[in-house]
Amino acid sequence: MAKSPKPGIGITRDQFRATAPSVKVVINGKEFEVGKKEFSTGSLGWYLNDKMDVEIDGVKVKVQIGLNLTIVGSKELPQDAVPHSPAPSTDTTAGSLRIPSSAARRLASRTR
Repeated sequence: MAKSPKPGIGITRDQFRATAPSVKVVINGKEFEVGKKEFSTGSLGWYLNDKMDVEIDGVKVKVQIGLNLTIVGSKELPQDAVPHSPAPSTDTTAGSLRIPSSAARRLASRTR
């Protein structure tokens, strides 16, 4: 059974994931479509990282955009249950690392 929304927020994390639309933002006449995001802090919202030109006294300068739209109180929403971790694999080839031959030669020469 789904957990009920926290009072004052009105949605659950699952509702956000399933139904939150992207948000359109206009900066200096340029429209951006901002995608939803679950931040590492646990908050929910929308995030934009982009670059654009802005004209200053006839000169175009490149600016970087960093925009967070965070749902107030979303950090306190219950987190998902931690999924059960599968037993460690006994397959010794699983997750093996391939090293390019040039790197392998450099590593070999250091151990001699």
